[in-house]
Amino acid sequence: MTTIFDAVRTICLGFAETEEVISHGSPNFKAAGKPFAIYSLNHHGDDKVALLVKLSMEAQQMLVSSAPNIFFVPPYVGSKGWVGIELNQGLDWNRVAKLTFDAYCGNVSAAKAAATSMPAFSPPTIKMKPEDINPLKSKKNLAILKKLGKIATGLPEVVEDRQFGNPCFKAGKKTFTVICHNRVTTILQVWVGADRQLSLTSFDDRFSVPPYIGHNGWINLDIEAKQNWQEIGQLVEDSYRHFALKRMITALDKA
Repeated sequence: MTTIFDAVRTICLGFAETEEVISHGSPNFKAAGKPFAIYSLNHHGDDKVALLVKLSMEAQQMLVSSAPNIFFVPPYVGSKGWVGIELNQGLDWNRVAKLTFDAYCGNVSAAKAAATSMPAFSPPTIKMKPEDINPLKSKKNLAILKKLGKIATGLPEVVEDRQFGNPCFKAGKKTFTVICHNRVTTILQVWVGADRQLSLTSFDDRFSVPPYIGHNGWINLDIEAKQNWQEIGQLVEDSYRHFALKRMITALDKA
């Protein structure tokens, strides 16, 4: 049984003098010290399993125009000629391998490219389900999100939105609750403040300080295995009260 990533790895590491490194949480494949392919899974909630390959702007435009259901311009690196290839949309894997080889050749000398042959590989036999790509689409997580949404949108002037691809809830324009999956477990993110953050993480291993936003008083709560909805409701309300406008809090207290 071969997964999509098994096939990607076999192709990318089958070329001469390549290496795999993890960058920003994604496998990057390098030749001559520079990346030529990146495996992308649900990047910022895009629901795609894809391989990004470094080609030319001309090749990028041609591919995206010819098959926009398979090829796309990826964020951040698209301006440099990178092309996204959706890997579960029926594209022949020999074509995937050839485009990856073209990207590899762009990183190495002409002599090394000429001396490198296409690697043997087995096309994937396992097609990924939506929840394999985006864990928040599992039946269990959809039920969690539905219940969380009922709690959050029951507060005055709250709307559901998305932040970096993750479902979030806003009091007016300010995000106060986020639900995400960190490749391991389902996480609720709320603001608790620095003092409470320290006390919660010191005595309860369900809580952790998130990267990037933790220094601002935010906290992660692991809600994958079990949910205490009374606790969750209180955390959500406390976070809401920190960000909400005075009129929102007044409306909440009068409810």
